[in-house]
Amino acid sequence: MVKILVIAAHPDDEVLGCGGAIARHTKSGDEVHIYTLAEGITSRRAKRNRETCSQSLKDLANAANKAGSILGVKSITMDNLPDNRLDSLDRLDLIKKIEKFIQNIKPNIIYTHHSGDLNIDHRRVHEAVVTACRPVPKNLVNTLLFFEVPSSTEWQIPGAFSSFVPNWFVDISNTLENKLKALQAYESEMRPWPHSRSIKAVEHLARWRGASIGVEAAEGFILGRKII
Repeated sequence: MVKILVIAAHPDDEVLGCGGAIARHTKSGDEVHIYTLAEGITSRRAKRNRETCSQSLKDLANAANKAGSILGVKSITMDNLPDNRLDSLDRLDLIKKIEKFIQNIKPNIIYTHHSGDLNIDHRRVHEAVVTACRPVPKNLVNTLLFFEVPSSTEWQIPGAFSSFVPNWFVDISNTLENKLKALQAYESEMRPWPHSRSIKAVEHLARWRGASIGVEAAEGFILGRKII
């Protein structure tokens, strides 16, 4: 059995980025854990106030658990760091949080954000995960993969950061429907077509990634490190 850890900035990023791969892993008998760091709601108001957003936060947590159940994950852990404000935290504190979680789970494969996303939380999580996964002796993480998130990855302007050019593909022809169903659980986070974070757009992206490698549907990733 292979242990998988998905480290995402916000609830819904895990499904948008690698929901099809998650379902493929669980169907194969692998153990998948999800860790999201930022709360995902409070940045939509002028000031962060968890009390006024308490019901929305509960609804989002319920959506995350429902999506995880659809994908067959082993556990979902949601932290409560400030949404879209991870750059206000000391990077070392974020790294130590992630290091501790990795030590507890002891995963073989980690999926996380691409370095060039428009969303600042995505970039901060990427940086922290890469540091937390540095290849020290007895490190169990042998594969590090970076995913794309519709409405963040493709919204970054050229030249600002590195572009997302996938070199690792996962065939999700048999699990695309699981991914789309899981996204439906995140009804409050999804948008109507032709927004890039719509169910239809996500399916189109999966079909395009699939066509790029000659299959019905796929998810594209950038390989950060592979240790054999």
